[in-house]
Amino acid sequence: MNIEIKDVSDTRKELVVSLDQAEVAAQHQAVIGEISKVARLPGFRPGKAPANLVIKRYGKEIGEEFKQKVVTKAYRDGLEQSKLDVLQITGVDEGTIAADQPAIITITVDLRPTFELPDYTGLATTVTSAEPTDAEVDAAIEELRGQRAEFNVAERASQKGDYVKLSYTGTVDGQPILEIVPEKQIYGSVPQTWEEVEGEQEGLIPGLGKQLAGLSKGDKKDVTVTFPAEFVGAPALAGKTAVYSVEILEIRERVLPALDEAFFKANQADDLAGLKSKTANNLKLRKEYQNRQAQRQQVVEALTGKVEFPVPESLIEAETQSVLRRFMQENMRRGVPAEQFEKDKQELFDNARKAATTRVKTQFILSKIAEKESLKVDEKDIDSFIYREAMMTNSTPEKLVKELTKDRERLRAIQQSIIFDKALDLVVSKATVSTAEATA
Repeated sequence: MNIEIKDVSDTRKELVVSLDQAEVAAQHQAVIGEISKVARLPGFRPGKAPANLVIKRYGKEIGEEFKQKVVTKAYRDGLEQSKLDVLQITGVDEGTIAADQPAIITITVDLRPTFELPDYTGLATTVTSAEPTDAEVDAAIEELRGQRAEFNVAERASQKGDYVKLSYTGTVDGQPILEIVPEKQIYGSVPQTWEEVEGEQEGLIPGLGKQLAGLSKGDKKDVTVTFPAEFVGAPALAGKTAVYSVEILEIRERVLPALDEAFFKANQADDLAGLKSKTANNLKLRKEYQNRQAQRQQVVEALTGKVEFPVPESLIEAETQSVLRRFMQENMRRGVPAEQFEKDKQELFDNARKAATTRVKTQFILSKIAEKESLKVDEKDIDSFIYREAMMTNSTPEKLVKELTKDRERLRAIQQSIIFDKALDLVVSKATVSTAEATA
């Protein structure tokens, strides 16, 4: 056997393994012997049939198993002699494999990158105070009141915070929008819909709600809006100025519930003081979580900035596709049209690849930290994951356990994710912390 290693990149190699004819023939005879032991041919007891009859009857099976054995031997022996730290096989070129001639097998592999682990103790992190201010508590209570608000009919002109029922028909340079985007009727003409007057959040048609104050039921008005240059709801309208003929059908004012016993009870509190205490505690927990996530991000950036090493291309490719899938699923739920993805596909791919490269690099660093710190996944870790996942997916722990028992690859990925989290939490626990002033 002869082994040759060819460089494809810093992390990808071609392992060229040459087997002489005798080595190949030996594998062929071994397969014939194995199949002969279990072959059943008329007139012969199992294992007693002549080799030539076995080859004639089981030629296809012998050929397939023979090729597999030669490739396996080439990889196993080549790996042993080359001492390469293979991460995964990315390609196999069998060449010609026949019992009466030598074989050359080319196996393309990605290698585990080698690097010195950077110092991960005392990394600087910055958080904001987790103690909520009185103003934040009051704002949160107002948000709770807003969630239980009633909307009563108002016989007056519309004002900020009201919701108006209206109809509208839009044109661009005199052309009906329904002709420009017939598949997007909501942007062209609707007999009735609701819009918040001067709301903080943009409505479906940008800028429309900001021009509805001071109108009464039955009023009609032409409203001019300009769609953003990167408008994704209907790309054909992006950057265009439209005129909407609006008619007000109804006005409703938002009436917040009183801070009374019924409201306190609905929010599991006895009185205003109790509601404020509960709200403050919830805000504190939320801020502590946000600080923890911020610290995790900061130490990841610090770690990846401390060391440089090439990342295996196969992992970057797989992670890039994973990032793209998550992004597209999220944006499809938000109603972003498929044509927008096609328009921005190169930018999306470039951003996903950049994020994937950083993520894979981070995982290698965290994996090495976990190895150095002897971090392990125990039964308690798996149980915690299962119960969290069951709650998030409205499933049962028992069902998830059955699924994981059948899907060993998914279980392995979960164990790896737990290890990464443990390593990252360890680094955060060793970080230095300073508190910055919160910004509005």
